[in-house]
Amino acid sequence: MIATQESGASLQFRPLTTRNWADLEELFGPRGACGGCWCMTWRLSHAAFQKNKGARNKQAFHGIVASEEPTGVLAYSAGKPVGWCAVAPREAYVRLENSRVLKPVDDQPVWSVSCFYVARPYRRTGLTQALLEAAVEYARQRGAKIVEGYPQDLQKDLPSAFVWTGLLPTFRKVGFKEVVRRSPTRPIMRKELHAQEGGFAV
Repeated sequence: MIATQESGASLQFRPLTTRNWADLEELFGPRGACGGCWCMTWRLSHAAFQKNKGARNKQAFHGIVASEEPTGVLAYSAGKPVGWCAVAPREAYVRLENSRVLKPVDDQPVWSVSCFYVARPYRRTGLTQALLEAAVEYARQRGAKIVEGYPQDLQKDLPSAFVWTGLLPTFRKVGFKEVVRRSPTRPIMRKELHAQEGGFAV
């Protein structure tokens, strides 16, 4: 668990496991965060995702969590789940491999920060940055040497539902550097990790 101070409130961060799966259900609600996603968008082909929207995606993601594969980190405020950041080895995300814009930069093994979901009252409070820091530490403790992200470099303000991969300034604040940009608004960012970094446990 990680404990931090954010906007005057104590935050804790815990990896998602079957033990706290109910907390993810509470945070995501009946829509599975957005449109029956259940954090399966990147893990399936477009056709498979559309077919499985809703209950099937939920069941599939629960199976991945039960297998103890890395999936991500939940944020808590006063014991209540308030945010989520998905992070896992890049090869877990099938759709990234098939993306023209987000295809691999090179053959180095990387972990990918694929999405964020923050409860409405906690949006625009800095929680996304804290989640990203916790996700990086989670990956580092599991042997990651490079963490990659795919934020949007917005040209105009967009609703939160459209910026679920994060925003460029957030990644820069956490020390990510742009390595390639194949689209005007979608850079690929990387942070190289070292064993001595961190200082807290996830």
